[in-house]
Amino acid sequence: MAENIDVVVIGGGYAGVMAANRLTQRDDVTVTLINPRPTFVNRVRLHQVVGGSHDAVVDYREILAEGIRLAVDTVTRIDAAERSVALATGDTVGYDYLIYAVGSGSADPSVPGAAEFAYPIATLEEAQRLRPVLDAAPSTAPLTVVGGGATGIETAAELAEEGRTVTLVCGEVLGAYLHPRGRRSVAKRLAELGVTVLEGPDAKVTAVTRDGVRLGDGREMPSEVTIWTAGFSVPDLAGRSGLSTDALGRLLTDETLTSVDDGHIVAAGDSAAPSDLPFRMSCQTARPLGAHAADTVLARIAGEQPAAVNVGFFGQCIGLGRRAATLQLASRDDTSNRFYIGGRLAAKIKEIACTNVVKELADEARKPGAFAWGFRDDKRRQLLQAERGKTPAPAEPAA
Repeated sequence: MAENIDVVVIGGGYAGVMAANRLTQRDDVTVTLINPRPTFVNRVRLHQVVGGSHDAVVDYREILAEGIRLAVDTVTRIDAAERSVALATGDTVGYDYLIYAVGSGSADPSVPGAAEFAYPIATLEEAQRLRPVLDAAPSTAPLTVVGGGATGIETAAELAEEGRTVTLVCGEVLGAYLHPRGRRSVAKRLAELGVTVLEGPDAKVTAVTRDGVRLGDGREMPSEVTIWTAGFSVPDLAGRSGLSTDALGRLLTDETLTSVDDGHIVAAGDSAAPSDLPFRMSCQTARPLGAHAADTVLARIAGEQPAAVNVGFFGQCIGLGRRAATLQLASRDDTSNRFYIGGRLAAKIKEIACTNVVKELADEARKPGAFAWGFRDDKRRQLLQAERGKTPAPAEPAA
C-alpha cells in the first residue's frame, strides 16, 4: 500500500481553502488546514461589517471538504529542513508538502498617531472592533476614511448611506486603479451620498489625533472616528523562518508557485510573489492561485512537472452602498480600460460576486478539481522575458 502524503495548508482564506479542497482529489493525501480562527471570513464583505449590514463569517463546515483536518492555531515558525511547522500552542505538525497561504492584513501606518487613534479594517477582528465605536459616536459626528482604494471607497459609501458625515481622504487620486471614466462614476455616486472627497498632493494625512487629522497642507480636520484603509501588509512568517521573500515579505517562488528555496513549499494568494512579480492582492487572484498551488503539489506527488501559473483579470467591482456599484473592466493583464458598468446593475453584480466566492469554495469541496478560471494573461510571459535577469530559478523538490 502506498504511503500516505501529508500536506499542511497555512491559512484558511480564499487561497488556502481552495487549495485544501482541491488536494482531496487524491485518496492518499491527508490535508491539515491551520488557521487562527474557527470560522471563514469573506473579506470582500468587511466594509459591510463596519456598516453593520453583514457579519462576513461562514462556517468552515459549509466550505471545507470532508476529511480535511482544521487546526485552529497559529503557525509561529516553519522548519523547512525538518519539514514541520511550530504552533503557538506548542505543538508541532509535520508535512511532506506545505502550502503557504497566510494572506494579508493592515499595513503598519508610519503616520504619527495613526497606530494609536485610527482604526484599520483589513481583518475581521479589526472591523468588529470598529463597529461599536461607530455605534457610540453621535450620528452627526464627522468620520474620516483614509485611503482612496477600493476598501476606502466602499467603507465611505457604506457609512454615508447610513446618513453619516464622511470625508474620504484619498491621497493623490480617488481609485488609482480606475480608468478616468470609471473614476467619474464613483465620484458621482459618492457625491450623491454626501461624501466629501479630498484628493491631490495635499490630500494626505500627516498626523492623526484623538479627535482629528492633519493634512499635507497643514489643515486640521475634526474627526470623531478615523478609519485607516491605506495599504496592506503580509505576515512575516516566511522571513522569520529563513525563507526568501520580496521587499514586502511575500514568499518568493518560481512560476509554478514553488518556493525558490524548497521544492516542498508552495505559496498562494496575497502572500505569494512568483518571479518577484506578484499579482494584485485580491480574492479575484487568491482563488486561482490557491487552485494552482494545489495543482503544483499534486503534480509533484505524481512525479510530473508542474505548469506555470497563468491568471488573468477582468477588472474590479467597487460597492457604493447597498444600491449602487461601479464595475471597472480591465484587460487580462489587469490594466483598466474605458468600459465600466455602474448603478443598480453593478450593485447586483457585486452582490453576486460576494456570494459566489463562497459558493465556489463549497463547490470545490463537493467536487475537488471543479474550479476553473477562464481569464488568462499571455502578456505575463513577455514581461517575464523582459525581466529574465531577475527571475528566480525553479526549485527542485528535495529527495
